[in-house]
Amino acid sequence: MFIHNFKYSIKTLFGNKMLIFWTFAFPIILGTFFNLAFSNIENSEKIEIINIAIVEDENFQLEKNKNIKETFKTLSDEENEDKLFNTQYVSEEKAKELLEKDEISGYLKIEDNKPKVIIKTNGINQTILKYVTEEIIQTSRVIEDLGQKAIAQEISSGNMQIDYEKIYKKVLEIAQQEDVKLNNISNSNLSYTMIEYYTLISMTCLYGGILGMTVINNNLANMGEIGKRTSITPISKGKIIMSSLLASYITQLVGLAILFIYTIFVIKVDYGTNLPLVILLSLVGSLAGLTLGIAVATLIKSNENAKTGILIAITMLGCFLSGMMGITMKYIVDKNIPIINKINPASMITDGFYSLYYYDTFDRYYLNIISLLIFSAIMILISIRGLRRQKYDSI
Repeated sequence: MFIHNFKYSIKTLFGNKMLIFWTFAFPIILGTFFNLAFSNIENSEKIEIINIAIVEDENFQLEKNKNIKETFKTLSDEENEDKLFNTQYVSEEKAKELLEKDEISGYLKIEDNKPKVIIKTNGINQTILKYVTEEIIQTSRVIEDLGQKAIAQEISSGNMQIDYEKIYKKVLEIAQQEDVKLNNISNSNLSYTMIEYYTLISMTCLYGGILGMTVINNNLANMGEIGKRTSITPISKGKIIMSSLLASYITQLVGLAILFIYTIFVIKVDYGTNLPLVILLSLVGSLAGLTLGIAVATLIKSNENAKTGILIAITMLGCFLSGMMGITMKYIVDKNIPIINKINPASMITDGFYSLYYYDTFDRYYLNIISLLIFSAIMILISIRGLRRQKYDSI
């Protein structure tokens, strides 16, 4: 029965012309418009140098904040071809004055032993400053953990006269050797048009939920004659979910493959050395989108049009909150209600793409991959449970 339902679902999906249009044709049409609109906007240009200020007070001068000082010094060095910031070291009063006059995008101060970013308005420059600061915080935690381990080893070996300064310097050397220090790779890699193509891929992944919804609707008793017959057959609800998911996933992968082939070989989009990781994230993102569509189809008892409307509304809201319609929205949500983007699959996908640009390690990228897989597993379990609990007064 698993194979039968799988084959039937494949035929149903490829036979639905409207679904094929939105899955295969629409992303290609949108990608073509992107190419026409953005092809001449930039010619391998680098990101604009960002004017910022750092409050140089007694907190900033502390030895434990050396990592912050060195990082911003490197990113502001005139001799550095990947220079990211024009940095002024001023008092807090002067920093507020510069920010009020819009002479800087934001300023950094040390508050409660942590770097804090102060901005006036939201924008891409402010977002970049925030991400750099977050990376410094993560790096500092790594250094702190290494230091604690080094001290613990000294104590366990019986050495009670510990040279903390020597340990700290050694930890800094290890940290630099392990590439935990922030490196600015965004200047050489970041392309504004690439963000638009990443957005296109993300939306394609999430809109695959319509495929999952369609095949599940065909197996529900209140959605048609075929669903009535399926509901009274002694087949496991789990098998129905999994066979439908596999059929819709294969269909979605065909659409993604066509999209990648078109963008790479026809409109010449350069995904760089990260193409395998882009494809991997797309595969996992598509799974998340499909399972979301299956969950909506299973849990909501309404007609097909209403379910489709609800799914599109959820998808568009998730895309909006993740910054697909404007990167500043992602920053606002992360700052004020971070839990939303932690459970938002659209945010996980976009954050995974951005992490390929902004970081020279893949920790954050793989965190988003794992989060999407967990989200997909939860949606599948919810769908199976919801399908088992469905009852009808009459069929």
